Amino acid sequence: MNKKIKTEAVDRLFDAILSLENRDECYSFFEDLCTVNELLSLSQRFEVAAMLGDHKTYLEIAEKTGASTATISRVNRSLNYGNDGYELVFKRINKPTE
Repeated sequence: MNKKIKTEAVDRLFDAILSLENRDECYSFFEDLCTVNELLSLSQRFEVAAMLGDHKTYLEIAEKTGASTATISRVNRSLNYGNDGYELVFKRINKPTE
């Protein structure tokens, strides 16, 4: 965990996110919290991470998402050398339902 971001304010933000109960609540909260461009950038990075996990090429990813090669490279660096946050989430959302 990056100690630079571990603050009381970030803790409160994460607690607020964890309190959301469904997608509609997420839309309401994030539309208030973020600009449209910020939210689209976050979702683009998430899509890039998923496509990198599926072994898509930078060209395929750039064409599908509109992400720059710099963004794709940054996400790839996070996947390879980050805190495994993407991996954790992908495992949880891709878990087969029983």
